[in-house]
Amino acid sequence: MGRERELARLRTLLRSSRLLTLTGPGGVGKTRLALELAGTVRGSRAGRAQWVELDSLHDGELLPQTLAAALGVRERGGRAGIEALVHALGSRTTLIVLDNCEHLADACAQLAATLLARCPQLRILATSRETLRVPGEVVFRVGELSLSPAGEELDTAELLRSEAVRLFLARARTSDAAFTLGPGDARTVAEICRRLDGLPLAIELAAGRAGSLSLPGILRGLDDQLSLLTDGSRTGPGRHRELAAAIDWSHRLLDPLEAVVFRRLSVLGGGFDTEGAAAVCADGVADGVEDDGGTDRDGVAPRGPHPTVRPEQVVRVVCALEAKSLIVRVRGEEQRGAARFRQLSAIRAYGRDRLAEAGELHGTWDRALDWLAGKSAAAVGPGVFADLTEEPLGQEQEILAAAVTYSAARSDRRHLPLAIALARLLYRQEQLTAARTLLSGVLARVQDREDRGAALALAARSACLQDDHAAALAFAQEAVAVGRAGQQPARLANALDALAAARLCRGEFADAVAVFAECLDVVRTLGRPLDLALCRHHLAWAMLQTGTTAEAERLMQECLPELAARAPLGQLTAALHTDGAIRLARGDLDGAERRFAEVLLKTPPGESFHALYPLEGLSIVAAERGDLQRSLRLYAAAAAIRQRIDTEPEAHWWGQVEAAVARVKERLPPAGAAAAMAAGRRLRGARLVAYALRGTEAGPAERDSAPEGSPDGVGAAGHPPLTGRESTVAQLVAEGLTNQQIAAHLGLSKSTVAGHLDRVRDKWGVRSRTQIAVRVADQAAGRPESGR
Repeated sequence: MGRERELARLRTLLRSSRLLTLTGPGGVGKTRLALELAGTVRGSRAGRAQWVELDSLHDGELLPQTLAAALGVRERGGRAGIEALVHALGSRTTLIVLDNCEHLADACAQLAATLLARCPQLRILATSRETLRVPGEVVFRVGELSLSPAGEELDTAELLRSEAVRLFLARARTSDAAFTLGPGDARTVAEICRRLDGLPLAIELAAGRAGSLSLPGILRGLDDQLSLLTDGSRTGPGRHRELAAAIDWSHRLLDPLEAVVFRRLSVLGGGFDTEGAAAVCADGVADGVEDDGGTDRDGVAPRGPHPTVRPEQVVRVVCALEAKSLIVRVRGEEQRGAARFRQLSAIRAYGRDRLAEAGELHGTWDRALDWLAGKSAAAVGPGVFADLTEEPLGQEQEILAAAVTYSAARSDRRHLPLAIALARLLYRQEQLTAARTLLSGVLARVQDREDRGAALALAARSACLQDDHAAALAFAQEAVAVGRAGQQPARLANALDALAAARLCRGEFADAVAVFAECLDVVRTLGRPLDLALCRHHLAWAMLQTGTTAEAERLMQECLPELAARAPLGQLTAALHTDGAIRLARGDLDGAERRFAEVLLKTPPGESFHALYPLEGLSIVAAERGDLQRSLRLYAAAAAIRQRIDTEPEAHWWGQVEAAVARVKERLPPAGAAAAMAAGRRLRGARLVAYALRGTEAGPAERDSAPEGSPDGVGAAGHPPLTGRESTVAQLVAEGLTNQQIAAHLGLSKSTVAGHLDRVRDKWGVRSRTQIAVRVADQAAGRPESGR
């Protein structure tokens, strides 16, 4: 609401400065202003925006790791911490937003100075209550919303020019759709906003009560609370006093049930969904007393024993707290499934104080530990390869890390499984130094043979990815020894798999085959088809490295049906790639091409390492067929993605790719090879996928699914022409943008973009985004509308 002048000024500053810090008191709107500013940077000199929340981080030494995890930066090739960040950012044009830096000001200043000095195209936007004091920093002090002048007789129209008044009215109508201004109400609203010094968060909290209190009642409650906080003096620490008053007053207006849930939610750093809220906030055994939730005439809840919180009540209370602006919905999370919420940092800090004051801190944490441990154990289940399964706690990483710290300090029995779960999460993010540090602590204190074996196997896999081959082998050998002593076949199989992986990393392929074969023998006794299929795949990959392709092919034929039916997508695409590589080694170019194309079709949109192996495989197929330009284009496109996402291939596979490319370059003149490579580097997103699939069996298969009346499939002639806006949307789809990104780029709503895409599909007779990209590519190349 408002801030138009500030946003215009900030856009100018962001174009001319590399470190821009928004400062101001808590609740003034720094985060929201930074969100709006970051949302406008696509296509500008600032580059792609990456958001990093720091309010739940309390150890400055973990800042590089936190930033790396937020940016998706992996540790590879011996690079970790700052070096990994510098390598990943390099000369890429990027905007990093560091939100809530004040409690880590020194660490943020050091990190910003280092990254800005070594990454020439990087810009940083920070929000903080104090400046970072880094050379070259530009400071923008975020002021309060504009207020109407005090002591003047203004009509309603003049009062509505105040940004603070407009914000109050907008939030009041969100709280109560029937809210309207009566005679004289605009002046009362203006006075409420003046009492709160135009602080947006405080105004939103007050407006959230418009559905239950009269405007004079809101004003009277704020005046009473301000007097309480300042002993009747108006000379206290201004803005902080007003915000504290608004939060405390809003809390006093909650009914007893809402107050209990509000304070218990404060342990859930990083946000929460309703499942997590119910698990942490609901009483396992009734340890309170039921209360009728009555309030006095001003809506203030009486003090007294808290009511028992039942799980089915929590969803309603969460919605009520959102309506009162005491929690906020996390934007963009709806696409992942359940809606997520969070408490703003100032409100969460207040809630933690109330939780400790009520004597409920440890009881709430106890429920949180049970919930996290149960969620992690359910995901691992009875399976053998827990390190390779999808971790369900990815969205709960902040609360999981806090739970590990809390349980360690209290020597809680749940510490070890939670620490291993967090280490698995860090391993999958390739935050390997952090994972190994955590595992070192686990190994130093663990006595249980089962937990020790699991930690050793995970440490071995982490060391493999860091190219620490000696440590990987030592960890894996100890894990196998623990597994054999424990006489638990599943644990032994997991340890053997880790040992075989360590042998693979060392290039000891024959030894790896022998260990994988023993692992397969153990898994056969367990009666678990999916684990058996995974083990067969791992053995087949090792056999491919030794040239035993016939046996490897047989193993893949046995395991692929089970993996296709039950394995997570990442494990299935890896197996399909292995099968394609085996077919390639056996000279079956058509079969290899089908498998690589299948992997590409199953890979989710966006740049990830899952798409790299099939692109490189299709490049080798093209080279073997003599399609030299296509081979180099696909190779260059994959290499560019590898550089952008900072990932390296397995050495044996990369040797095959490089050998094929070297043969192609020998057969092309230097100018032709350079042109093909440059063209490949320009291919991205859906346009790249469309190009890679062109000519494969996957391409016609998609085109055959076009609606009747479209005899040539994609883009058949006879359809109405696209409008200018529809053409622009189609072009952006071909560049790999999502609907959300297209909407931001064009200044449209997501629903409008979706409508344009529906009309493009109808006019062109297509269904998928890939088909749209094929049509756009054909038009750019001047080809007829064949869809090819």
